[in-house]
Amino acid sequence: MSFKHGIYISEVDTSIVAPVESDSAVVVAIGTAPINLGDDPTAVTNVPILCETYAEAVAALGYSTDWDSYTLCEFMYSHFELYAVQPIVFINVLDPTSHIKTVSESSVTLSSGSATLSDLGIMLDTVVVKLTAAGQALTSGTDYTTAFDDDGYLVIAYISGGAITSESATILVSYTKLDSLQVTSSDIIGGVDTSTGAYTGMELINQVFPKLRLVPTLICAPYWSTKPGVAAVMEAKAASINGIFKAMALVDIPTDTVTKYSDAPAWKEDNNYTYARQVVCWPKVKLDDYVFHMSTQLAGLIALLDSDNDDIPYESPSNKSLQMDSMVLDDGTEVTLGMEEANYLNGQGITTALNFIGGWKLWGNRTGVYPSSTDPKDAFISIRRMFDWQGNEFIQTYWSKVDKPVNRVLIEALLDAENIRLNGLASRGYILGGRMEFTTADNSTTDLESGIINFHTYITPPTPAEEIVNTLEYDTDYLSTLFGSSS
Repeated sequence: MSFKHGIYISEVDTSIVAPVESDSAVVVAIGTAPINLGDDPTAVTNVPILCETYAEAVAALGYSTDWDSYTLCEFMYSHFELYAVQPIVFINVLDPTSHIKTVSESSVTLSSGSATLSDLGIMLDTVVVKLTAAGQALTSGTDYTTAFDDDGYLVIAYISGGAITSESATILVSYTKLDSLQVTSSDIIGGVDTSTGAYTGMELINQVFPKLRLVPTLICAPYWSTKPGVAAVMEAKAASINGIFKAMALVDIPTDTVTKYSDAPAWKEDNNYTYARQVVCWPKVKLDDYVFHMSTQLAGLIALLDSDNDDIPYESPSNKSLQMDSMVLDDGTEVTLGMEEANYLNGQGITTALNFIGGWKLWGNRTGVYPSSTDPKDAFISIRRMFDWQGNEFIQTYWSKVDKPVNRVLIEALLDAENIRLNGLASRGYILGGRMEFTTADNSTTDLESGIINFHTYITPPTPAEEIVNTLEYDTDYLSTLFGSSS
């Protein structure tokens, strides 16, 4: 080692950035996961699973790059790795007791003492290994070991001194594997078992707040939201969670059948993607070799934007950067949209992406209800989210007042507290103004004697500056500058 004298610097690899938290963009993502790779495959089906880090999600649900089979992995990667936001509540519907396929005994030859099976989704506790000659079942941990490689494939390796005597032996292997192709829209939609009372699929959204104390505000279902039946239920759930909370459903127009931008509006109308609590996206987006449904990245973008704005969803996600390098169809065909084409989609209530100034941006401020409705509280994504946020916040803030005596003290307490809160939002620019009133017109004698008190809140979130116009005019007065000051 050379002699050193002085000050020296060394570097280490950057640590994983901790996800930022956004309480105003709590995502519930419904789909399928490679649960055979998780810590407890039998405990994560049709259960709300709260994850705040990528590592936590992988440990609970597993991870695979086969996003077509395991749709939640797409969301997991985008939200945690690309946008570094949390939390996510995952609902996996892939059931290891029903969505399975039995693989009969087949011969496998070891190479240098191990063999990698070609199937994904193998349930480890169902693997049976036998010697070809004797047909006897071998013992895991004594005769062989099993482990999944980084791609989710099962590796079987012999143990020296066990029943497998050669590094090139042929063994017989059988097992049961997950079969995601058996999952249908009905599994995603879910329901309530009349005999057991168990909830499945999207019905579990109603369990998120009671179990986790988080109010769902964004409902996503990568791939499945292209199914009109699923999208309709997503919107219905978003409109009434636990009978009181409100959310938004982020949905996609399919890119296997809708391959031209000009066909997207008709598909949207024909399949009823026309609600105020739907953000309708087309087409897919791509980053390197990864292809995402646009709604997946939109959820990450919204959560990141909210976290930058004190968890208040007053700003539109439009014209904010996406993590992408191209737009594509289902078959990988690249889609190129100019300003005119992108604006045409926006004018039909469809959100897209645009590479115009400053790189790839989300492009679109309108919900699915536009253009059939132009009411700002329904037509603009940011205003719709602000109304939902205001309502959800009011419920949680004043829930403790329910069942208090109806008297002037209670009424003034709510009025004072809420008007102070609204004034604070206005002073910070999150709303243009707001007030809450309690009037005789809103409170009949019948309501009051029944214990019903009605408040009326007026609130004006800012609209996005969707169109900025600057008029240019040739002013002949400035021709006088040609003659100089002396003339």
